[in-house]
Amino acid sequence: MKLLQATQLSHTFECELFSNVSLELNTHESIAIVGMSGSGKSTLLHILASLLQPNKGEVKILGKDVYKLKSSELATLKRNSLGLVFQSHYLFKGFSAYENLEVAKLLSQQSIDENLLAQLHIQETMQQKVTELSGGQQQRVSIARVLTKKPKLIFADEPTGNLDTQTAHEVMELFFEYTKKNDAGMLLVTHDTALANLCDKVYKLENKSLIQIK
Repeated sequence: MKLLQATQLSHTFECELFSNVSLELNTHESIAIVGMSGSGKSTLLHILASLLQPNKGEVKILGKDVYKLKSSELATLKRNSLGLVFQSHYLFKGFSAYENLEVAKLLSQQSIDENLLAQLHIQETMQQKVTELSGGQQQRVSIARVLTKKPKLIFADEPTGNLDTQTAHEVMELFFEYTKKNDAGMLLVTHDTALANLCDKVYKLENKSLIQIK
């Protein structure tokens, strides 16, 4: 099943970042996008994740043309079907780790998976305020918050940037396990080629074009 279908995307800020980019992501599939800093890979992810409308082209998520949806329809799609993980965790700083997860639980009407907390090694930190946690712990809480929503599509922009190498690989394996069990898919943007190569497919954004290299 096609979860994501992007067709002939082009985008320009002060200069043209990329043009005629097309991409498909299917159920149970993981895709990584690599490229030099400034190549536009984060901008491309934002477009694919319905956060930034492209200058040209079409993005369909679960068969819906996201940039033709009403704002209320798009908000529902984001809330129920999309999970966004960034290097900056964007947690609610006044809340405890557990309260951050409860927000996702209430919005998505899903339950908090205690096994997930154990896999991320954060079960002992749940009652601590976010500001009391290390950067790596905050990132793992952020990942748990996203997966608590049970999204069909995970968009991850350098999601392991605050994690050590071993934990980064464990988190990637957790993402892969999640996509298989939940009929989901993941699109990852990273500068880490070792992590990228763990994905099913790898694309490189270079010279304004997206080229499949794996």
